Amino acid sequence: MKVYKVPNHAEVELIEKIVSLLMQQMTRHDTEEAYNLLLNGIKLALHEKSPAHIIVAEENDEILGVAFFNVGISLKMGGYYVWLNDLFVHSDYRNRGIAKKMLLHLIRWSEKENIRGIELETGINNSVTKHLYNSLGFYEIVSDRYCFNF
Repeated sequence: MKVYKVPNHAEVELIEKIVSLLMQQMTRHDTEEAYNLLLNGIKLALHEKSPAHIIVAEENDEILGVAFFNVGISLKMGGYYVWLNDLFVHSDYRNRGIAKKMLLHLIRWSEKENIRGIELETGINNSVTKHLYNSLGFYEIVSDRYCFNF
């Protein structure tokens, strides 16, 4: 299995594989609209000037996992940080260390890019994921998250 950051000018076939995998986690996964939203988001993320990036785990030409993240600027950290938007592994390949390998790749990439920290959000009762994050040195911060949509 190889884990790598998807290049800005990825082939259409790779983009479609990423979107197909991410469709599994969508609540509206059976709709064309959901597919098109994901496809548009992935294409925007792979634009050269985008702050978003994608890491994939691939084996035998199949995408097993995707990590989608954005680089922003943090005043409290005094520099760049990563917001990990999504970390998803195909249900048939879970508990094989794939998420951990993608996170380690993200950590190494972040260190090379002089990123000051990585932040993310997970469910309150998601003990498996919390254990993974804690095992890699992530720690819990208390926060309420708010959203505004147009």
